[in-house]
Amino acid sequence: MKTADIRNMSDEEIRSRIDDTRQELMNLRFQVVTGQLTDTSRLKRVRRQVAQLETILHERELERAKEGEA
Repeated sequence: MKTADIRNMSDEEIRSRIDDTRQELMNLRFQVVTGQLTDTSRLKRVRRQVAQLETILHERELERAKEGEA
């Protein structure tokens, strides 16, 4: 998912996507432990996606806080 697409999403959509992506990450970890996961590069991509979503959400929170101070 591209950053521009994420920035066009609402905060609730981003939170929902974070929850879904974390669930996917947990499932991937179980698959690694049980030896079912063949494409281990998915772990890195999913972790990166979670970080990207959280970063954009945090940026929005900082903007709101900054606007509230002014």
